[in-house]
Amino acid sequence: MSARIRIAVDAMSGDLGPRVAISAAQIFVGRYPDVDLLLVGDESKLLPLLLKDNFRHTRVSVHHAADVIAMGDDPLLAMRHKKNSSMWVALDQLRSGAVDACVSAGNTGALLAIARFLVKTFPGVDRPAICKSMPVDVGFTYMLDLGANINCTAEQLYQFAKMGNVLAKSTGLLSPRVALLNIGAEEQKGTEVLQVARQFIAEDSGINCTGFVEANAIFSGAADVIVCDGFHGNIALKASEGVARFIQKKIIKTARKNTLNKILSVLAYPLLRQLRQELDPSSYNGASLLGLQKTVIKSHGNANVNAFLHALIVAREQVVQKVPALIQKEFQSY
Repeated sequence: MSARIRIAVDAMSGDLGPRVAISAAQIFVGRYPDVDLLLVGDESKLLPLLLKDNFRHTRVSVHHAADVIAMGDDPLLAMRHKKNSSMWVALDQLRSGAVDACVSAGNTGALLAIARFLVKTFPGVDRPAICKSMPVDVGFTYMLDLGANINCTAEQLYQFAKMGNVLAKSTGLLSPRVALLNIGAEEQKGTEVLQVARQFIAEDSGINCTGFVEANAIFSGAADVIVCDGFHGNIALKASEGVARFIQKKIIKTARKNTLNKILSVLAYPLLRQLRQELDPSSYNGASLLGLQKTVIKSHGNANVNAFLHALIVAREQVVQKVPALIQKEFQSY
């Protein structure tokens, strides 16, 4: 990796189109002078938007890709027939070494399939896992897998635990607490797969295994890394995002309910604003595809500017922390 960090942005994918990616890129390069961005997409659509915003930053360039993988496209068909898409071209830039990371808000299945084909996983890693930080009482916890792998073996859950452990350590934690998501914290609870996975993790001297954790303790800070299959992880993630938005709406609705509440809300505005920011799912956008040989970050499909900006920040952090290299080292003796 060169002294400068280079990130390819799949600027065309996602529900809201290139405007979000361009606006986030403009803020991002203003904050991080050590990063160059490569916006990948249709020049005929990207360049007018850049010119309209008078956005001519020397650290942002455009790489043409004529096609787009839609959210509803079949991942395997997209991989076979859309090699001129912004997603494919962005990931191919990563494969070739032209950039150090890739960020996309596009079709998750297609991103996983194309990334596995072009970027590839490390030896010893069966499948990449989607991992993101979740806010807790103090700090955050990492949770994986969040949707890449619906059915997992005990061995694969163990691999996820190893990768999550590496990621948590890269942030400065000396001995991250690693737990498996289960229907109960008792040792005898759960499926045979979970029981065997727990044994694998507990027997690894490099992992601080704390057993099982229930879903109602995800945000308690009881674990620094929470491991699960993609089916249950995705449900937990979507449910938590829904609850966060529900609480935000309730705060606004209650503040406007009557005159007294309006007066009190004005007095409490700084506190309410901080609470809304802390509960905002966009502040935690940007999921890592751990296990790939280079950094790939998945942004939420309907990410707004702030959310996409955070995904770019996550990409930069993981390049700086050299997370893929640390995972490779972890699995070399595995």
